[in-house]
Amino acid sequence: MKAVSLEKEIASTSYPGRGIVLGRTADGAKAVIAYFIMGRSENSRNRIFAPTEDGIKTEAFDPSKLVDPSLIIYSPVRVLGNKTIVTNGDQTDTIYDLMNQQLTFEQALRTREFEPDAPNYTPRISGIVKCSDGKMNYALSILKSAEGNPECCERYTFTYDAPLAGKGRFIHTYMGDGNPLPSFEGEPTLVEIENDSIDVFADKIWNALDNDNKVSLYVRYIDIATGEAKSKIINKNK
Repeated sequence: MKAVSLEKEIASTSYPGRGIVLGRTADGAKAVIAYFIMGRSENSRNRIFAPTEDGIKTEAFDPSKLVDPSLIIYSPVRVLGNKTIVTNGDQTDTIYDLMNQQLTFEQALRTREFEPDAPNYTPRISGIVKCSDGKMNYALSILKSAEGNPECCERYTFTYDAPLAGKGRFIHTYMGDGNPLPSFEGEPTLVEIENDSIDVFADKIWNALDNDNKVSLYVRYIDIATGEAKSKIINKNK
């Protein structure tokens, strides 16, 4: 698989849905994490990312317009020791709690499946990055229905040991817009990661997202040698 431009990949469809990017800067010094959400309905668009003690959570921008919080209000990012968990739903808490009980990332996700939002059956996408002793590794997972049939949950986990500098992987919920929305297919896309500052990297992703549908973006850089982390949030609603 040849690495492609992350910006061009994001911009290639008006509705990739929710997306996770994990990778390593070109100088090999930093682990890179990005998570974005999009929305087509007023309820989905009425959100912001807000910082918490161990990550971020989604909140209603205008609480008076919040209709159904069940699949849109959750903690997308939580930090557990030297591990950063990022997902598109409340499975963040499942992974956090069960890994805290010595289960693995994959074992934790065995307790979950795709979202119950027929007819889309939105995939649950999840990622985890570990930085310790000057090394990093990461994994991505997707839980999805079998070609739109909710009778079968398909489970895929992709692990990346000692990730290559200047490369990342991008996974998102939908292949594009549609009705029902078509689930992501194949292995996470190999994308180029440069030596951009966190601000420049965040702006590149934000500007590549469809202006009508984008809602919020979170980016985290972790210094692999020291574990020091820096985060940035961009919200469309201000």
